[in-house]
Amino acid sequence: MIFKRSLWLVIHRWAGLIMSLLLIVVALTGSLLAFHPELERLINPQFYSDEDDRDTLDIGTLAAQVEQIVPDAQINSIFLEGNQGLTFAMVRMPATSNGYTDFDQLILNPHTGEELGRRKFGAISQGMTNFMPFIYKLHYTLLLDKIGVWILGICAALWTIDCFVGFYLTLPARNKVKREINHNYLGNSSKSWWQRWQPAWKIRLGASFNKLNFDLHRANGLWLWIILLMFAWSSVYMNMWDSVYTWATRVVLEYRAPWTEIAKLPAPLQKTELSWREASIVGQRLMAEHAQAHQISVEKVVGMKLDRERGIYNYTVRSSRDIQDRRGVTRVYFDANTGELRLATLPTGQWNGNTVTSWLYALHMGNVFGLTWRIFVCVMGFVITLLSVTGIVIWMKKRQARQISHLIVTSSRSSN
Repeated sequence: MIFKRSLWLVIHRWAGLIMSLLLIVVALTGSLLAFHPELERLINPQFYSDEDDRDTLDIGTLAAQVEQIVPDAQINSIFLEGNQGLTFAMVRMPATSNGYTDFDQLILNPHTGEELGRRKFGAISQGMTNFMPFIYKLHYTLLLDKIGVWILGICAALWTIDCFVGFYLTLPARNKVKREINHNYLGNSSKSWWQRWQPAWKIRLGASFNKLNFDLHRANGLWLWIILLMFAWSSVYMNMWDSVYTWATRVVLEYRAPWTEIAKLPAPLQKTELSWREASIVGQRLMAEHAQAHQISVEKVVGMKLDRERGIYNYTVRSSRDIQDRRGVTRVYFDANTGELRLATLPTGQWNGNTVTSWLYALHMGNVFGLTWRIFVCVMGFVITLLSVTGIVIWMKKRQARQISHLIVTSSRSSN
């Protein structure tokens, strides 16, 4: 390593301390979000329809219903299958006299377009109906909007680096003098490198509290290192997708996304030439051409979103190239005024950077490998919390030891 082991130890200790409280919040909320659909349905059964999915309305018709229900609304997205299984529209309403709006999410019956509910996404002041959106916003933004996204993005980048630092610190320390003494006096009986590393993988259940705490921190970090790194780096994607993640990914892989291929407009688009109904028809046509070109099948329409900063519609479906158990990320992006195709992406098999990203997203969200992986993701939230808490305890013990050592030295100097 470039620096001495003692320096990396200090870096690991302070990085962990800085991240610990944030990781505890994110980890525990993430455990709940692993079962987002089930909890949302349990809390808000009135938002769901038990009718056959085959009879759902198309995006254009649902958009017309939204415009009829709330004529002043500026529609930003319509999802037929949100992550929580809802059919809803995200809208922007004109601000009231106090500068606030009462809602930005309109939940719809997918079969009739009837309004089933409305809420200000994440506003816990509206009661339990917003509990899961509140947990989501706490997990993703710390309830601080863009500032929170950046704080967690920096934390995720630091966590990614610290994964490698922590792994290095579990390796047996190099001690040339000790190895020479062992060789001279013990012959070939000195322990091998692997034998010296083995204790790092073990938890001494009958040991003292301090030793057990240390073992829980080190051994769990080792056994789950790949998983922890995956969550750390996928968190960078979630929060810094158009900056750090894209830059790092494009260094080694071919990765394309709207923010790499389509420039932002001088000002966000307020009105579009294509209505939502017209855009829905264009999106359906372009997706059919995209599917035919890549010999894939479209399984279900997921939704459509208007990116006002780039002036494009994003039409999303679940296809045979998707790996997720829920939703899908097979997309076409087209001009919101002309309908011209700007970009068409597949979750897998198109560009290797996009394939890796799709897997990172699916694993992080618990949208792959069924119930088993979702339970594992839920448990990992508690494991990350455990690592954070044990790390804090280690730091406190080390700090206490340094304070005692300082007092002894000070006392000794005073007596002399």
